[in-house]
Amino acid sequence: MPLRREATARQMRLGVELRRLREAAGLTAIEAAALLGANRAQMSHIESGLAGVSEERLRRLASHYACTDGTFIDALAAMAVDRTRGWWEEYRGSLPTSFLDLAELEHHATFMREVAVLYVPGLLQTEDYARGVFSGRVPELTDGELELRLRHRMQRQDFAFRYELVIHECALRIRVSDRTAARAQLAKLLDLSQAENITVRVIPFDLDGFGRAASTMTYVGGPLRKLDTVVRDVPLGSAFIDSEAQLGLFRTRFRKVEAVSLDCERSRDFIFRLAKEL
Repeated sequence: MPLRREATARQMRLGVELRRLREAAGLTAIEAAALLGANRAQMSHIESGLAGVSEERLRRLASHYACTDGTFIDALAAMAVDRTRGWWEEYRGSLPTSFLDLAELEHHATFMREVAVLYVPGLLQTEDYARGVFSGRVPELTDGELELRLRHRMQRQDFAFRYELVIHECALRIRVSDRTAARAQLAKLLDLSQAENITVRVIPFDLDGFGRAASTMTYVGGPLRKLDTVVRDVPLGSAFIDSEAQLGLFRTRFRKVEAVSLDCERSRDFIFRLAKEL
C-alpha cells in the first residue's frame, strides 16, 4: 500500500495497538516484519499509521503475537478495513488536523463523558456562543477561518451516542459574548439536558474543598474499553491519550467529579435560575 501523507489519530491508534501487541509478545520490529515478508521500515510505517494493513495480515500478526482476545482483534480488524471518508474530510487542508481527528473520533464513539470548567463544550454550543469563543482566539482568525470553524463545530453536533457532561458553574457564568448569547446558551443547555442520550450535571461554586474541577477532560468510548480515548486541550491543539493506565485514572477522575455534582433535576433548576438572572 502507498504511504499516507499524514495519518489520522484513528490510523495512528491502530498502529499503536499493533506495536503494543508486538512488544507484549517480546518480538522486535525486524522479527515481526519477517513474519509478513516485509522489512523493518514497512513495519515501522504500519505501526505509525502511515501505511495500512490488510485484515488478513493483521490477523496473521495477532496469531504470531499469541493474542487470544478475539473481540479485540475483531475491533482492530474493523479499524484496519475502515475506509470511511466522513463529512470532516471536506475541511482537510483548511482546518487544523486536530479538528478533523476529533470529529472522526466522535463519529466512531460509543459514548462520551466530559468535564467542562471554563466553557460550555463544543457539542452543546449555540452558534453565537461558539462565535464568541472563536472570536477571542489569539492570534485572531480571519473571517473565513472563523466561519469554517463555526460550520465544522455545528456539524459535530449531529450525534446520537450517550453524552454525559459535568459542567462547573464557572463555565455557565462566563459570558464569551453578550447577555443575549449567554441566555440563549443556557436555554439550549436546558433543552438538550432533557434529551434521552444527554445528561447534564452542575458543579456549583459553593462546593467545599473540591480541586478536581480545575481539570477539563473529554473521555470517548471506543468499541471496547481498551480502545477508549481521552482528549485533552494543549497549546497547539489536542492530545489523544490511550494508555490503559491513563484511561483508568481518567475513568476514576470522572466518577469522582460526577459523584459530587448536583443530580440532573437540581442541575436543570440551577441552570434555569442562572438564566433568569440574565
